[in-house]
Amino acid sequence: MCTSGANPLEDLDECPCSGATLAKFVQPAIMTILAGGPLHGYRIVKRAAKTPLLGGSRPDPTGVYRVLHVMEERGLVVSAWDLSASGPAKKSYQLTEQGKACLHRWIATLEGYRLSLGKLLAATRRAAARMA
Repeated sequence: MCTSGANPLEDLDECPCSGATLAKFVQPAIMTILAGGPLHGYRIVKRAAKTPLLGGSRPDPTGVYRVLHVMEERGLVVSAWDLSASGPAKKSYQLTEQGKACLHRWIATLEGYRLSLGKLLAATRRAAARMA
């Protein structure tokens, strides 16, 4: 159920119907960013904000680093410390061959989602029209 408080419209902002809970798509967004080459975590966070998924909203950096950690454990990315003379050490990430294969698999998965969502959207519109 989407509403629980005194103002149902405000409650909708926190409801899954707002589209704000698309966490499963953070991984392909990160992989798309890393397809361009290795990047520091901070740069990944900044670029993630510019993806269509987030539409300019800054992602939670902790969540991005958590996804990167899981991706590294799964062998999809590798990290290395950049110990350049300017500034503090920074961790840089890049896709592995397995990560590149996973990115290609995401393309097929996202295409399937797109088709399924199109069908769901059509059915939802029909249902809403019947209510009017």
